[in-house]
Amino acid sequence: MSINDNASLDTSRMGGGGGGRGRGPVIAGGGGIVGLIIAVILVLTGNGDMLGGGDAPQETAQGQSDQRLAEKCKSGADAKNDRECLMVLGENSLHDYWSSQPDLAKALQDANQRFRGPDKVVVYTGQTQSQCGTASNQVGPFYCPVDEQIFIDTDFYDIMEQQLGAEDGVLAELYVLAHEYGHHIQNVYGVLDEAQKDPKGADSGAVRVELMADCFAGMWIQHATETKDAKGQALLTDISDADVTNAMGAAKSVGDDEIQKKSGGGVQPESWTHGSAKARQAWLLRGMKADSVNQCDTFEVSDPNNI
Repeated sequence: MSINDNASLDTSRMGGGGGGRGRGPVIAGGGGIVGLIIAVILVLTGNGDMLGGGDAPQETAQGQSDQRLAEKCKSGADAKNDRECLMVLGENSLHDYWSSQPDLAKALQDANQRFRGPDKVVVYTGQTQSQCGTASNQVGPFYCPVDEQIFIDTDFYDIMEQQLGAEDGVLAELYVLAHEYGHHIQNVYGVLDEAQKDPKGADSGAVRVELMADCFAGMWIQHATETKDAKGQALLTDISDADVTNAMGAAKSVGDDEIQKKSGGGVQPESWTHGSAKARQAWLLRGMKADSVNQCDTFEVSDPNNI
């Protein structure tokens, strides 16, 4: 995937959390949290140790963090060299795509509403606070519907690559953000609550919600090269087969069955909350070919893990 060096970045919808690599309490599931995979390190190690050192977390004031992003993330060239700036570029692309997505635009018009993106996409390292509880790489990236914010610990990408077996790559990392943005779109559509009504099992509402978010991520990938900055310049160009392979590998790495295997235990579908690796890849691919959000409706199929 190529990033346009000359694309301008907009940090106005971004936020930043506390710095440092501390250990602290994790509220996985508090306030209806939904994410790529919950409590990743707890599953893999059994003790919740975070990747990296054990210094106490250092909190950074929100305004200071926002200003820091604005100062360092100005262009596509910055996104090539800095993960936080890559998340800014990804947010800009996702906002441009979903704010003009035809099905969503019509649904909102019929409901006499306007598109609203997430209140903030918060990027941080180590640990920060959300209205859904403590955000850290123990929990993984997530969307908090209480305040409509996405939380991305950029250190999670090291976990995904070093412990979960995903390949390094721009699209693989942006897939994570696109998945979380998909949860916000579900919130806009009013289907996100299904995850809380039926929270566990291979055929559960939680799994269907997560697979739908993967499909929405695929829809963005399909159109990512069409998204533009405020000046009309392309943000992303030239998505290759290798880029798609990396994104599919990332989806596989966070399948419930794959993580259960890596934890040393048996595969237990009755405890799934996100879907099998095969299903996550299948719905991501389905989104890449979808003509409508209706083709991402995981509640219309009898078995979301076998399509």
